[in-house]
Parts: sequence; C-alpha cells; structure tokens
Amino acid sequence: MTNLYTACCLVLWCAASALAQQQPTISYISQPKTVSIGDTVDLDCSVQYAYDFPVLWVKVKNDDVMFISTGSSQIVPDQRFSIRHDATTSSYTLQITKLQETDGGIYQCRVILGQVSILTKDVRLFVRVPPVISDNSTRSIITSTGKNATLECFARGQPKPRISWRRENNNLLPTGGSVYRGNVLHIFNVTKNDRGIYYCIAENQVGKGARKNIGVEVEFPPVVVADRRHYSQAINYPVEFQCQIEAYPTPSVVWLKDGYQLHTNQHYKISIMNSGHELTTTMLRVHAVERSQLGNYTCRAINKLGTSEKIMTLVESDSVVCPPACDSQYLSGSSSIRAAVTLLAVGLLCTRTVP
Repeated sequence: MTNLYTACCLVLWCAASALAQQQPTISYISQPKTVSIGDTVDLDCSVQYAYDFPVLWVKVKNDDVMFISTGSSQIVPDQRFSIRHDATTSSYTLQITKLQETDGGIYQCRVILGQVSILTKDVRLFVRVPPVISDNSTRSIITSTGKNATLECFARGQPKPRISWRRENNNLLPTGGSVYRGNVLHIFNVTKNDRGIYYCIAENQVGKGARKNIGVEVEFPPVVVADRRHYSQAINYPVEFQCQIEAYPTPSVVWLKDGYQLHTNQHYKISIMNSGHELTTTMLRVHAVERSQLGNYTCRAINKLGTSEKIMTLVESDSVVCPPACDSQYLSGSSSIRAAVTLLAVGLLCTRTVP
C-alpha cells in the first residue's frame, strides 16, 4: 500500500512538473537597435510552448497601444510593416522598411495567456534624427548695460544633441572663450561690447547639425567723440564742426553756442546722418563767421539712458582756413583781395618815387 501511494505521488509530481515546464515563455527578444531614417530593421521575438496562445507585436507609447500583428497576420495597414513566422524556431520577426522618425519607440512582443494575463518583453528602437532647434529657444533680446542677460537654446534629435555657443566673426564670448557648451549662456554685467549675433549650434553626429542666430541688442547711453576741439577761421568765411555719436537707442542731437540751442537758418546749417546701426555723425556749418559767433560750441546727444557732449572752441584766424573755405567763390575772392592789395602797394610805391 505504501509503495502504491508513493508511485501515485511520483506520477502527480512528474505531471505537475511537465505542465509547469510547458507554460508559455518568451525565450528571446532583440536587443535595443539604433537605425537611420530610410533604413530597414528586423525585430525578433522567440516564444516557447505558445502553440495555443496568441502572439502579438504592438508599439507602446505612454498609454497608447498600436497593434501591428497577431500570429503571422498583419493588423496595421501600413505597408512598411510586415511579419514573418518561423514555426521551426517559434520566432516572430517584425520588419519595418523605409524607417521614419516617428517609428522610434518601444515595441512589445506579447503572449496572451488570458483576459487579464499577458506575458510581455520590450525592445526599444532608436531612429537617428538630425538636430532641430526648438521654438522655445531665445530668438533675440534687448537689454541694457549693467544688467544680466540669459540666452537659452534647446534642440531635439536622436541621439540627444549637444548645444554649443559661438559669436559672429568668432568673437570672444562673455564667458571668456570662443566656444561655450551648454543649453544656457549667461551674460553678467552686460556691456555694449556684448551686443551682436550669437550662434546656438546643435550637433549629434547625424547630418550637418543645426544653427540658430540670436541677436543681442544692448541699450547704452551716448558717447560723443570730436576729432578736433579747437577751430579757427577768418571773418566772413565758413567753418564746419563735426562729431560722432555712438548710442542705442538712437539719440537726439542738439548743437549749442555758449549754452543757447542753434537751429538751421541763414547763419547755421545742422546735418545729422546715421552712419551705422548705432553710429550717428552730425555737422554744424557756420556760413560766414562773424565776431559774435566766436566762442564755444557744444555737440550734445541724449537718449533715455543718459547724455553726453563735447565742447569745441572757435577763434578768429588771420588767414583763410581751407577746408572748408575751399570753394571757388572763396578762392577767387581771396585772389581778388590779394590782387587789390598788390595794386595798392605798387601805387603807393610809385607815388613815393615821383619827384
């Protein structure tokens, strides 16, 4: 009786072991793969003891599931997908041709054991994508001297792009070098020398990379420069004062004589020329110098950040100064005067020699 009981137990144990060994399993799944756009890729899934169980390929993205195949039958209508079943190895191969960026993600091999029981293994597919700089990157900024500024640059791609910064004409960055790596570039205590074009460069060794130009405008108070501080001219001849102004925003320019503002009229002509984005050249012409016009002249520039000025002095000259008195009318006038003086001198000499 004891031997019979032992034999029955052994039979039941062997049967249970056989059943346990024949539970479906996924014996192999492809390793993660990295491919390029336009390539073809095969994803393999091998199962054991799944003869009576559905085997599916699906793509999983967050809570969304795209069913691709069941058994050897394709479900997804996209003709770039196909399924091959090898009964001898119990493998199911998912092939995707003409790969697109959107094909990257997690693919899952599933064995459906019951309504609430599923056996799964995942394989991740990486599709190489050249960098694309995101719209939430800095486009351009306007700041003022003395403030701090921040430039941000973000990019997507596969592999994840690396961000670096350069300046136009390879100028030095505020960080001190010609290249800075990182998504965020800080400019502390901004100066007018920080203005210009900055390049955000995204690279991931796929394609040629991407570049975005970011303009930095720096508002700063005027700086007035006068090439000359002292002028001289003969009475009744013209003289021209000139100064250059560097400022942003563009300044208002005024000329003053001994503290009184001048305007274009029969005595003066004021010219203002924008010779660059932040450069202004202004000129004051005195048509014919009178003694009352001798003295100090001020070139003054004003914007919302400040005021700057330069003072120039006009004194009387014994001779005509050219330029600006180089026109034919002045030269011919000078010749006539010289001729008249010569004739007068000759006449006086002749008068003295007559007995």
